[in-house]
Amino acid sequence: MSGATSGGSRATPPRTLAEALRTRDDASLAALLRARPDLLSPVPGDLGLLATRAGTRASVVRALERLDRFALQTAEALAVAPDPATYDALRALMCGDEGDPAVEAALPGAVRMLREQALLWGADDRLRLVRTARELLAPSNTHPSPTGLGPTVAEATAGMSPTRLQGILGAIGLSTTHDPVSAVHALTSLFTDRARMDALLDTAPSDALTVLDRLVWGPPYGEVSADPAPPVRWLRDHGLLLPTSARTVVLPREAALHLRVGRAHRTPEPVAPGLVEASTHTARMVDLTAAGQAFTTLSTVEGLLKDWDRGGPPVLRSGGLSVRDLKRTAAAMDLPEPAAAFWLELAYAAGLLASDGESDERYAPTPAYDDWLGLPPEERWSRLAVTWLRGTRTAGLVGGQDAKGRTLSALGPDLDRSVAPEVRRRVLALLAELPEGTAPDPDSVLARLRWERPQRGATGDLRTRLALWTLDEAELLGVTGRGALAAHGRALAGLDRAPTSLFAHAPLPTESESAGHALRAATLVAPLIPEPLDHVLLQADLTAVAPGPLRRPLAEMLAVIADVESRGGATVYRFTPGSVRRALDSGLAASDLHAFLTEHSRTPVPQPLSYLIDDVARRHGHLRVGSACAYVRCDDDAVLGEILADKRSGTLGLRRLAPTVLAARVEAVALLDGLRAMGFAPAAESAAGDVLITRADAHRTPARTAPVPVPEGPPVPDETLLDVALRAIRAGDMAAHAVRREPDAAASNGSALPRTSSAETLATMQAAAMTGSALWIGYVNADGAASQRVIAPVRVEGGFVTAYDHTADEVKTYPLHRITGVAELADESA
Repeated sequence: MSGATSGGSRATPPRTLAEALRTRDDASLAALLRARPDLLSPVPGDLGLLATRAGTRASVVRALERLDRFALQTAEALAVAPDPATYDALRALMCGDEGDPAVEAALPGAVRMLREQALLWGADDRLRLVRTARELLAPSNTHPSPTGLGPTVAEATAGMSPTRLQGILGAIGLSTTHDPVSAVHALTSLFTDRARMDALLDTAPSDALTVLDRLVWGPPYGEVSADPAPPVRWLRDHGLLLPTSARTVVLPREAALHLRVGRAHRTPEPVAPGLVEASTHTARMVDLTAAGQAFTTLSTVEGLLKDWDRGGPPVLRSGGLSVRDLKRTAAAMDLPEPAAAFWLELAYAAGLLASDGESDERYAPTPAYDDWLGLPPEERWSRLAVTWLRGTRTAGLVGGQDAKGRTLSALGPDLDRSVAPEVRRRVLALLAELPEGTAPDPDSVLARLRWERPQRGATGDLRTRLALWTLDEAELLGVTGRGALAAHGRALAGLDRAPTSLFAHAPLPTESESAGHALRAATLVAPLIPEPLDHVLLQADLTAVAPGPLRRPLAEMLAVIADVESRGGATVYRFTPGSVRRALDSGLAASDLHAFLTEHSRTPVPQPLSYLIDDVARRHGHLRVGSACAYVRCDDDAVLGEILADKRSGTLGLRRLAPTVLAARVEAVALLDGLRAMGFAPAAESAAGDVLITRADAHRTPARTAPVPVPEGPPVPDETLLDVALRAIRAGDMAAHAVRREPDAAASNGSALPRTSSAETLATMQAAAMTGSALWIGYVNADGAASQRVIAPVRVEGGFVTAYDHTADEVKTYPLHRITGVAELADESA
């Protein structure tokens, strides 16, 4: 099929992009639609509409952004080449007069890529860049060409007076002409003749050659005064600098190409830069290091959300977390602010953290957090890692500013960057190209990414920053270890089942594919995650050291009876009167605390800790607080007198009701907090006088769904959509270009739809149903929208015609009264 197509193309070369697309087979069109999925939004009605959409500015810009550096350099060379250009002319611009084997070897692949993406069409003897692409890449006064070349002689002299043109010809020893067109042609011929141009430059002053050296690789424009220096005047008089305005001159493209020895680009880059190895470790060491960090990920996220268990910081009116609250959270977690922002964003993107929606809106864990806690460690990690890899939330932007100069806050609404998943996955794919255990030099990774997507690297350099953040975040998450990709990191990105070279321009995996990758990653990391411990080491300074991760019941109990002082490889807990009172408030007795510590400590319980527990327990509950608004009662009236005498009790509004009872104006909760701040250890009681056990009830938001990643443009179509779309486009194209036979000359009155009487329509339909022939019809639907269709009638009865619609590629039924007219096709076989 392809051979026939190419042969047809040679016999009748396409005149437009639409005709070039019609010569393609379905596989080639499918590849185009995969590479440029925006062409399917919505599905074009025929190949003409597809070609029109492929030439729109937005679509062409998107396609150019996805070219690698060499393909883009090829397109830039075509933009400064004659239109149309031959392949030999393009090769001369890319290789120069001296030739370049590497460029010549890579050029066919670049041309093929441009053709596949419908940015270039035509045979090798008539290569045409899509007009919009030429306008974007060709040089102009306001938009210099990336090649550094200026306008042609014809373009630069478009507004020049004939007298001035004739003066230039005389200065360089050419015969004068009778018209400007022939003068421009003579000047162009000189600049493109290597021998004659060399002879002209041999007569130039050395200072004039220095001026040309400064302009030759761009920018080609320069400012001159009303009385230019002699070197500039010589260049201007000899046409090597042409005026574009009263104070500006330009080096013509033909002259610049001669000075460049025919090369459009100073440094063509036909081959992607290689990755530089920074360090090498054993694969086992990398996997163990990454697995250790994966467990740290779990403990960090758990610690963060545990701190916010009863409600976290308030939500800003504009959304997000305030700078002050971020600083407090970072200090509590003993982390730098960027790292704290990353963990917050990761928990938020995974659906473990959200705003509670109350009137005084605050952040809190979601019910999904409790479900997540019940999973095995490897599954908890894989969920976080997949969320990071697929998510568009970008924590690295926190603290920066948006386009309006507003500070971007953590958990705020403006942190989505749709390109983030692509960059993260591409960085991991580059790491996977190296031998196992090898860490790359970050600069070489950035150089490779800039080669693969040069257009994007030139606009804000977001991809560069995303790549650097990806390397840091992958290390924090445990996807990499010591800078090298771990085995479970390869599985997470789906790089363990196919050559990494296939992932250079592959679409992002679907949600189901990512779930399969996460399962394989969890299986690989499970045996490497450290086993949780069932003991701690108690010390005489009222601290307990956990030498590793603790089992959940032990960790939860320690969180009640002690405060976390520092985290890291070993977590340090500190026992305080407040923490012991918190344990007693939760319903534990002093004997329970002694038994727990004795059971779980590898060292004897220090005497100071025992004294602390007994002392707090002895005073705990001595005072009782209830609701009056609130009251305090105590069997020892001297204690109540001490409270009344304390100036700090003034804000509580206390007054004595009885020798053993005080009433307060504040609520019971505020009264409890106030008395504790004064150094007492009161206990709350119920209306029946029983001590209330205040367990650390967790505050949870209502059920929340995780934020959906923001896609970057339309998604890549799947095979089912491609098949349906191609059939519709082919059918619509056939209908749009079917040769029709007009009923008579009078019917052709400029209307797009055929016009026939009702009787003639019915008779023609019945005849076509008997012969099985196809007809061209005009049809107006219930909304009044008119269209043209090619149908093959099957049955005509009851005022309806049932026919196979070639345009829609399906059998449909049409009311006869909505058919405006019919016409037979001129060539049925076609």
